[in-house]
Amino acid sequence: MAASIFPMMCPKIDPAPIFELFRGNYATELLTASVVHFNLFEEIALNQVGSELLRAKLGLERRAWIVLITGLKASGLLLENNGNLTLSEIAKSTLLKDSRHSIASYIGLSGQTAGVLEMVNRLRVSKPVHADKPDVGAAFIFREGLDSAMDKTESAMNLTLSLSGRAMNVAPVLAEKLPLSGNKILLDVGAGSGLYSIALLEKNKDLNAILWDGAEVLKVADNFVNQAGIASRVTMLPGDMFADSVPAGVDVVLLSNILHDWDEPECVRLINKLVNALPKGGLLLVHDVYLNDELDGPLEIALYSAALFSLTEGRAYSKKEYQAWLNEAGMTLLKVIPTLAHCGVMVFSK
Repeated sequence: MAASIFPMMCPKIDPAPIFELFRGNYATELLTASVVHFNLFEEIALNQVGSELLRAKLGLERRAWIVLITGLKASGLLLENNGNLTLSEIAKSTLLKDSRHSIASYIGLSGQTAGVLEMVNRLRVSKPVHADKPDVGAAFIFREGLDSAMDKTESAMNLTLSLSGRAMNVAPVLAEKLPLSGNKILLDVGAGSGLYSIALLEKNKDLNAILWDGAEVLKVADNFVNQAGIASRVTMLPGDMFADSVPAGVDVVLLSNILHDWDEPECVRLINKLVNALPKGGLLLVHDVYLNDELDGPLEIALYSAALFSLTEGRAYSKKEYQAWLNEAGMTLLKVIPTLAHCGVMVFSK
């Protein structure tokens, strides 16, 4: 990637519509899985079971169920009230097999396609793609005891550079909208390409950064940091954010598109660990996409959640969920700032 991306500049066009097109396949996969493989709409119409009872009947773990139901609610096919699921009018008219205007059999044409079968399998096992293949490794997961593509030089470089495409667009907007002039040391947890830290350091000349990620990933970040001419202000810290100690002296922590890679217990554990290391008045920044507090949309984030579910151990979360975890850890929400490409940053203070 050319050095001309530095200094980083805010894009003139928000790439959000391209991301929405890119993730459109997940709508097909969730809908077809529900109609053909789980018979979900028939179950709701005939038995009028509650959400948890239906989840148990289908044998799906909680994370998989949330991803599936959120996608269907965001698509306007399901309604939920006090844990009870009902079909929307369009779902009643088109997705029940005995309906006069049913298109369930038409949707069934995609029932055996590779993408749908893969999604059905993901939902049933609730594990990311390739998690059970040591020669490949789970795509975006890096932690002790789990084979990861991020451990391998070539795949780590390719994945990190691929993910940097979004960061290249979003990072300068984050830096523009979030001044950190009063802070001294930024800890970038799961730093990836390092572009978020680079953008923040370009805007805040007294700020230094520690980039914390896997050793192979940080090779990409180190290259970008050198291109940006800020190597003297950046420390590379290879390691495991779950197993290793938090470095001392940091007064602001950045979690940019990190928590959505992990299930709720891991998110809470990591948050508590980071908060305990912050001084009074320290900041923790959750930069991510957010579901509605009711977990019923928006559709573009519900589909992104399905993508995250397929590739990681996480899903998209709501601001309400993040705030509950951070409040419990002793943090106070100061503000939420929209950035770009459906993202925003929640700013918490200790």
